[in-house]
Amino acid sequence: MLQQAEVILVHGLWFGSWAMASLAKKLEASEFSCRRFSYATTRQGLDAHATALREFARQSTFQQVHFAAHSLGGLVTLRMLQLFADAVPGRVVLLGSPLGGSVTAHKAGKIPGADKLLGEISPALQGGFQRLPADRETGMIAGTRGVGLGMLVGGVGGTGDGTVATAETRVPGLADHIELPVTHTGMLYSAEVARQAAIFLRTGGFAHATPC
Repeated sequence: MLQQAEVILVHGLWFGSWAMASLAKKLEASEFSCRRFSYATTRQGLDAHATALREFARQSTFQQVHFAAHSLGGLVTLRMLQLFADAVPGRVVLLGSPLGGSVTAHKAGKIPGADKLLGEISPALQGGFQRLPADRETGMIAGTRGVGLGMLVGGVGGTGDGTVATAETRVPGLADHIELPVTHTGMLYSAEVARQAAIFLRTGGFAHATPC
């Protein structure tokens, strides 16, 4: 099949590009070409990661480049789009990104040794990133199966995917938002998450269930 656009996949905290392999395979089956961006999540701050992502994105030969970003990767992607105006057209689908700031990261930051655990990216995780790009549609897939890191620090403060609260994934300006019964890490391997991501990247909206 003819591949219509490229998707750059951006992983989250403590992961590498390997974590996005399953999602990439599913998106490739939906006629997208995929490349996976890798960065050392805790060793530098948000701006450095955003700059590296921009250089990676500039290597594309496609006229349309989308981004599918998990957790911290969403903050990196949005910061890149804010800093640099030369990105080619495309959409952004975020997977469990704490745009409103992470309660889990804030609580974890109080644990002895957390400075080494979260590194230079801690301020970005705690503060979030609520400035969505005005020139491209951005959608959010949030998980509601609450099993994850947040349980170790007293919970996420409400419904969530175990690491990020659903409320943290909602900010003004999102083109669409959908909640699915997946955990923070499990969403990377979910067939339904991949299906919804592909739908959003094609249309700018998710396939919401029709009320009975």
